[in-house]
Amino acid sequence: MTEKWEFSLNKASDAVWTDGLREIFEYRDLGIKDATKGDYVAHIVKANGKEMADEVQHWHVHDCDFQFAMVLNGWAEFEYEGIGVRRIEKGDCINQRPGIRHREIACSKDFEVLEIVSPANFKTRIVEAPESAEAAE
Repeated sequence: MTEKWEFSLNKASDAVWTDGLREIFEYRDLGIKDATKGDYVAHIVKANGKEMADEVQHWHVHDCDFQFAMVLNGWAEFEYEGIGVRRIEKGDCINQRPGIRHREIACSKDFEVLEIVSPANFKTRIVEAPESAEAAE
C-alpha cells in the first residue's frame, strides 16, 4: 500500500486556507491526501470568527478507520458516547476511536487543531444521541 505514496512538503509560507466541512472554520490541506493517494488526510482547522450553529454540534459519527487531533491553539469541549464531556486545550491530543458518537459543545474564537484521518474521503453522519448523553441538548 505505502509503496504508491509520494514525498510531500507543505510550506507554511505557501499556506492556502479554504472552506470545508464547517462554515465556522477555515481549512489548510497539508498535502497528505494527494501524497497517500487518499489513504489519509491531514489538515489544520482554525476558527474564522463566524458564529453559527451547524450539524457538527449535533450528535454525529465519522465513517473512518483512524482519527487523530492535536490542539494547536485555543480550546474546545466535546461530548463523547460513554465518556462524557471533555475539554481539550492547546497541546492536548485525541485518538478518537472509529464510530464513536460525539458532538461539539463549544470552542474558543482562536481554536486551531491539526487533524489526521483515514481514509481521506471519510463521511460524517448525524445520529441519535446516546443514552449516556450528559450535556443539555
